[in-house]
Amino acid sequence: MESKVLRITDTTLRDGHQSLWATRMRTKDIIDIIDVIDRVGYYSLEVWGGATFDVCLRFLRENPWERLRQIKTHAKHTPLQMLLRGQNIVGYKNYPDDLLDRFIQTAHHNGIDIFRVFDALNDTRNLEAAIKSVKRHGAHAQGVLSYTTSPAHTVEKYVQYAKEQVQLGIDSLCIKDMAGILSPVQSKQLVSALRKETDIPIQLHCHATSGMAETAYLDGVRAGAGAIDCAVASMAGFSSQPPVQTMHAIFSETEYEVNLDKDAIREVDRYFARLTPSRSKGRGYEPPIDAEILIHQIPGGMISNFRSQLEQQDALDKLEEALEEVTRVREDLGFPPLVTPTSQIVGTQAVMNVLAGERYKLVPQEVKNYVKGMYGRSPAPIKPEFIKKILGDEKPIEHRPADDLKSVLPNAAKSISQPELIHDEEDILSWCLFPEIAMEFFKWRALPEGERPKSPADVEIEVLEQKIKPADTETTDKKTTGQLPDQMLHADDYAGINSILDKASALQLNELVIRKGDFNLSLLSGNGNGSTMSHKQALWESTASATPAKPISEEPRSAAPPQVVETPGATGETIKAIMAGTYYKAANENSEPFVKPGDIVESGQPICILEAMKLFNEIQAPFACKIIKILLENGDKVKKGDPLMIIEKV
Repeated sequence: MESKVLRITDTTLRDGHQSLWATRMRTKDIIDIIDVIDRVGYYSLEVWGGATFDVCLRFLRENPWERLRQIKTHAKHTPLQMLLRGQNIVGYKNYPDDLLDRFIQTAHHNGIDIFRVFDALNDTRNLEAAIKSVKRHGAHAQGVLSYTTSPAHTVEKYVQYAKEQVQLGIDSLCIKDMAGILSPVQSKQLVSALRKETDIPIQLHCHATSGMAETAYLDGVRAGAGAIDCAVASMAGFSSQPPVQTMHAIFSETEYEVNLDKDAIREVDRYFARLTPSRSKGRGYEPPIDAEILIHQIPGGMISNFRSQLEQQDALDKLEEALEEVTRVREDLGFPPLVTPTSQIVGTQAVMNVLAGERYKLVPQEVKNYVKGMYGRSPAPIKPEFIKKILGDEKPIEHRPADDLKSVLPNAAKSISQPELIHDEEDILSWCLFPEIAMEFFKWRALPEGERPKSPADVEIEVLEQKIKPADTETTDKKTTGQLPDQMLHADDYAGINSILDKASALQLNELVIRKGDFNLSLLSGNGNGSTMSHKQALWESTASATPAKPISEEPRSAAPPQVVETPGATGETIKAIMAGTYYKAANENSEPFVKPGDIVESGQPICILEAMKLFNEIQAPFACKIIKILLENGDKVKKGDPLMIIEKV
């Protein structure tokens, strides 16, 4: 029997801990073992992108660029790869082409050899600029098929998507099964069709959630896939990838060679087994097999977050109803694959439908943007009557969404209010992607080492270890302890949070989230009238480094009407937050405040920003009014029911 080589990408340092540890792996955790991982003989190491970028800044108080440079310095034999969200880069919206290109150039210069580029909707238009940029800067461009099942997602459709990406110049293609729903039969059929219709190396990326990943890998490889994604056993299974040890054992009995150093794998496995208790503490793992995912297709620990979210709203009994509603909303929206950001779009709307007791009575701005085409083209056409229901008289766009975005690089540097905090060009890129988050990190970094508050991740661990009750922490001073983990987990974080975090409201652990992530549920309409909220020689090759890059900016996000209530004893009406978030006076940390006491504003005029899980919600005046008093300072945390400002009708 002629032997064939099976290539394996190790995901331990990115998707493994993103799935199981809520992306809480420190740089030191990596550097202490990276030399051993580097000698295993993997085809590549997935070490960056996805959730890791902003979690480094937001929770770990680490520089993601410095992490990448350190990994590259120590991993001298294995190519490094990252997960790039197409036009979304490592964020949750479309960014301009100039920022996308500079990010890719700089990431490649700092060590990324392979860019796995995906779009949640498989809209090739959202992949084109990224793939062309990767190729232009001399790196390996791996296209992606975001896998899901629906009447609109046929083998023929996936082949069409693949051909479009091949035309853009991809070097390889990954079937990305983020929910773990790729069956062995479908794996064989899809890989066989792709091999017949294209001449491109194919890789399989499956999560182990449903229990089918190992067999999907086996049948997919036998059908022609040349590489698979795995993690070491202590960082595998559940909502992570299959264990490399298991796949090694399976393929060792076939004609495929897996040329890996098993002793090195054992050393790495033991290392992370020892480290896991302190890094995943309190998050716990989901049940090893979740068969329900074959129905609702919700990735990873999103179900745990549904549970947490509904419990905070005293509606935990509606969990099953919310999961069923996900399926209905997904059909209404044209069957999008549930992966960042579409999993949040669908999940957010489903929960709102359940909480409101009426479908689409409350509509997040992100859902409106999706229906309008601002995230890309839906896999199946959205019914005209549904478009009318959501958009009213607005018309969907037909062009590439990023065509509407202006270049941001020319004015980025001069837009930063405290330029003395900026160390290098990478800081500017970080600021352009996540202005508020990056600025918080820069300010923290500027403090003398002995005076820096604990990172949010360290505080989070202390809460879990001490099992602090809300009553024990009511006097905690957020100004001296550092920003507490109010925003919790990241959009791609699959791990769940246990009841300790669910109940620690006094530490601002009360952010209403769907997938520890993206989408702002901080405000709902208070009037109840339906107001809104991508066959080469080898799969990877060594590539020449590119030259570094330069600057960038950010735009405000969705607009939402506040809840207005009369306040006894007050001279006006109080605008209150229905859900948790962070108050900002304007669109970013450099802008002039939207309003000041004494200002008279028109109905619908922006009055402040409420940020929840990394999205900025532009809050509008509910009617023409005078601003009597602003009750919060910039950056203050707000909980459900907290007053924002007092207004008076005019």
